[in-house]
Amino acid sequence: MPMLKLTSLLIFCTALLLAGPDGASAKSAPKKKTKTTKATKTSKLVDPAPQAFGERADVMRFAADLSAEQGWDAQALQAQMAQAKSVPAVQRLIMPGPPGSAKDWGAYRARFVEPRRLQAGLAFWDDNAAALARAESLYGVPAEIIVGLIGVETFYGQITGGFRVIDALSTLAFDFPTGRSDRSAFFRAELAEFLKLSRREGLDPLAVKGSFAGAMGWPQFMPSSWNKHAIDFDGDGRVDLMQSPADAIGSVAHYLANFGWQRGIPTHYSVALPVETTARALLLAPDIKPTFSASQLLALGAQPSEAALEHAGSMAVVELQMGAAAPVYWLGSENFYALTRYNWSSYYAFAVIELGRTLQSLRQAR
Repeated sequence: MPMLKLTSLLIFCTALLLAGPDGASAKSAPKKKTKTTKATKTSKLVDPAPQAFGERADVMRFAADLSAEQGWDAQALQAQMAQAKSVPAVQRLIMPGPPGSAKDWGAYRARFVEPRRLQAGLAFWDDNAAALARAESLYGVPAEIIVGLIGVETFYGQITGGFRVIDALSTLAFDFPTGRSDRSAFFRAELAEFLKLSRREGLDPLAVKGSFAGAMGWPQFMPSSWNKHAIDFDGDGRVDLMQSPADAIGSVAHYLANFGWQRGIPTHYSVALPVETTARALLLAPDIKPTFSASQLLALGAQPSEAALEHAGSMAVVELQMGAAAPVYWLGSENFYALTRYNWSSYYAFAVIELGRTLQSLRQAR
């Protein structure tokens, strides 16, 4: 299809997707313009400069213990770790957002299902159609789910992170910020996995870049996920999630299969919830975890769709808040739950589903 027609189709389909149930546009009201003053320009937060850990005792002890466990040269690893830096920006970014802001599924979806990402997604699907079909055949994960996930994670490899992974992981392992639950033990384990990965794959640990949390490559795998679930899908003898879209595709499908993806089962079904508040609270309490059978949903006053009534497994009642509007509700299947093992958020999972589904529709229309 000529590019002009393709762009028009992308914009048209995006408008349909963002329309409300009555067909009205979901576009928000225009924002008020605010005058930027010299004071507001100079008041922007500037993070302090990163500082090298050097021969800090806890860092050197970590390197010595890992070297002893793996049979590595302790002095060589300690020399590498001494060059890792504690990065204040990482400490800031790992903190939760400010409380009190209302969630808005429509606004969240619009960040991902938009013309530029759709155009990139179509190109990615065209370029990697064979690998996507093979992954779907082997693992049962539909191509649209894989394409949707990679598009949400990294805009098809365009946004993979600019932090040195050794800095991000070391900061969170040894200088985890106060003000939230301490996860330094988790990040120490991830740092160890990253160093193992670097040795096995012949990577320079001081050169690899990723997100502020240490996630890497097209699918943004944490080091432990790379070591457990990443696969060589292009057959070149190594796993490369940085440069090989095929390896990324196969690894995403393998990851979801390992977390319980079931071939041929929908990700979600429609449902109407009871008005009675106690029953509604019971239905929403498990959040994204599949808990209720169809008969249990009926007993609690929910009205599942006909397709949901035929679902043999358990389902979760998922709430998506819509800002000031009333929330919407869905039933998430085991496959929806598998998607949330990638990112523990129902909004994330639905963004993956919606992006993939829209791309599939565009391909069929084309």
